[in-house]
Amino acid sequence: MSGRVSSAWYFAYGSNMQTATFSGRRGIAYRRAVPGRLGGWRLVLDKPPLVPVGESYANIVPDLAAEVFGVLYEVAQDDVAHIELTEGVLIGNYQRAEVAVAALASPAGERRRAFTLVSQSRDAALQPSKRYMALLIEGALEHGLPGDYVDFLRSVPARPESAAAAELRPLMDQVLRRPRGS
Repeated sequence: MSGRVSSAWYFAYGSNMQTATFSGRRGIAYRRAVPGRLGGWRLVLDKPPLVPVGESYANIVPDLAAEVFGVLYEVAQDDVAHIELTEGVLIGNYQRAEVAVAALASPAGERRRAFTLVSQSRDAALQPSKRYMALLIEGALEHGLPGDYVDFLRSVPARPESAAAAELRPLMDQVLRRPRGS
């Protein structure tokens, strides 16, 4: 028996682009991180949270004329289950979508099959918090996403973090963190 754990590619386009969130807050030990581009999708920042705290989060929607930049993470299969659990896939917060993502450094046309998470829930009245947008910007810079995409993220209208979100964060950190030894 080889003992090799199978892996999958996960495409992160929101706060999970930031290593401190993905590995630190969620406890995911990824094998590789590769900057990528997903054609035919557009980033929106109007996804309501499960618990109403007055701000929104990242989501992607089909748009043949657009593209989304993010990070392709190679993760172990048991990490896939943890990502889906903590993103609320089992309760309909997001749904899993299979996508073909081009690594930014790869030859033209070469794509990796990956999964990402999308939601049908949208609320145009909500805005992301400045704190949340800072996580996206930091992740984009950390992984070398294109400067014009970083500028786009910086231009997204954002609001101060709500008191409800700040109060809820310590509890969410406990829920999101992968238990030690698993």
